[in-house]
Amino acid sequence: MSQYQTALIVGAGSGLSASLARLFSVNGMKIALAARSTEKLAALATETGAKVFACDATQRGEVEKLFNDMEAAFGAPDVVVYNASFRTRGSIVDLEPAGVEKAIAVSAFGGFLVGQQAARRMLPQGRGAILFTGASASVKGYAQSAPFAMGKFALRGLAQSMARELGPRGIHVAHFVIDGGIRSERRLPSSDKPDALLDPDAIAQSYLHVLQQPRSAWTFELEVRPWVESF
Repeated sequence: MSQYQTALIVGAGSGLSASLARLFSVNGMKIALAARSTEKLAALATETGAKVFACDATQRGEVEKLFNDMEAAFGAPDVVVYNASFRTRGSIVDLEPAGVEKAIAVSAFGGFLVGQQAARRMLPQGRGAILFTGASASVKGYAQSAPFAMGKFALRGLAQSMARELGPRGIHVAHFVIDGGIRSERRLPSSDKPDALLDPDAIAQSYLHVLQQPRSAWTFELEVRPWVESF
């Protein structure tokens, strides 16, 4: 991990983002956490020594300010994780356009804004990693879940394009398909299916593995799912 020193996690919360922050911190990285609401991040920031920034990732000005403020605090990040998403469900004939627009903006357009700012800082250095968190909906559009599929399909396309453009210039771009529900305090596994949910700490280990890869064998896309998950 000596290659990477500073990680920015956008869309930070108590699930996968928290596991990433803890694992990256244990491996010697300085951590920055960004979210629209930062009050929920106080305990995690104390635990990991992270700096916390308020940012709506769908707003260009706020994303630019996030990166500028982070640079001023402890330098530009050489690892950026985009973990923000928003979903709304419903029949295609009943969906509210405003909710669909928000799903696409948070899940995909925000990824573009964050990825662009990250690339602008990494390209002069010739190194860095930009990691995008996808979902089952990145590769499969489920019934009554069109907005989430639209956003996640778009994020995956963005990641593919960036990987092909930036990989030859030393920047590792990777997309993670999280194919299943993630265990949390609000979502506990049932007694009859104890392995049906992904452990966020285990997912974080996969992100770390990708960061540690030699550039002669980089992964672009990694799917993770519980061993009992149908696919």
